[in-house]
Amino acid sequence: MATITGEALLSTARNFMECRILLTAAELDLFTLLAAHPLTAAEVTCQLRGDERAVKILLDALTAMELLRKCDGKYDCGAEIARWLAADALDSVLPMVLHSVTMWQRWSELTGLVRGDATARTRAHAPRSDVGQRAFIGAMHVVGRDFAPQIVAAIDLRGVQRLLDVGGASGTYTLAFLAAAPELRATIFDLPDVIELARARCTQAGVAERVAYAAGDFYTDELPGGHDLALLSAIIHQNSPPQNVALYRRIRRSLNPGGRLIVRDHIMNPDRTGPRPGAIFAVHMLAGTEGGNVYTFEECRRDLSAAEFGDVRLLQTGDGRMNGLVEARRPVQEKA
Repeated sequence: MATITGEALLSTARNFMECRILLTAAELDLFTLLAAHPLTAAEVTCQLRGDERAVKILLDALTAMELLRKCDGKYDCGAEIARWLAADALDSVLPMVLHSVTMWQRWSELTGLVRGDATARTRAHAPRSDVGQRAFIGAMHVVGRDFAPQIVAAIDLRGVQRLLDVGGASGTYTLAFLAAAPELRATIFDLPDVIELARARCTQAGVAERVAYAAGDFYTDELPGGHDLALLSAIIHQNSPPQNVALYRRIRRSLNPGGRLIVRDHIMNPDRTGPRPGAIFAVHMLAGTEGGNVYTFEECRRDLSAAEFGDVRLLQTGDGRMNGLVEARRPVQEKA
């Protein structure tokens, strides 16, 4: 164990301050506003219909954090920051920052959750608002757009003609599969509102004719059949083991005999203390779900076997970036 000093602990305890400043700026969409042209604190206050004293303090703090610039009493967001935090920027990570606002709210209930406080559980596990849902879907695209091709490259696509992307969000991973395999066709399954986001993204990407869309709830609805490969990406951590077994069974029924399921998620070491990002993510699941967790390979194999998958194997353990991959196969000959 590394030596930990008192000052290091205090620094960790105070990390929330700059985080909260950034989240508030994102909620107010300050970076989009100040990317357009420089404004004084009074002008920003007018735009936000806010409190000028509070606005000025916030703007000065953002400038100290080097997220804004201040010159002659005016603040602006330089191109190097606008690239990442303005809403209309191509590479914007703003959706992920806004998703962190929801995470902040849920993590604020962590002490009560650990104590078993029912009120804290109700607050932490409240359904996402429409704004929160859009931020979440946008955040998943931000995380996956550069990462998905690496995941696809680790998967054998020989003989795969039809892909089922379960909980496929706005189609980020589907697009990566289609780019890697020009003959492949895909079905994206997700909630009705999310499917419309996927349809728009796939149309914009010019692959609409290769994608089918199925709207539903994978907790209750059957999945469309006839697929050679199913992807379950960053889903199992939000579920309890019984929920995962039920979902695996639905996926098995959607696959052709001999078809494969790829599970992408944190895959934990047997003692569950590493990788570190996975262990911390488990706390995120405690804060945000009723029964979610991160799982070891043996736990994944147990639940996949309970759902009557065979040939369960670990494709890669991952390095803490939620890039662990587990593969399982629907048997060609199944039990009567």
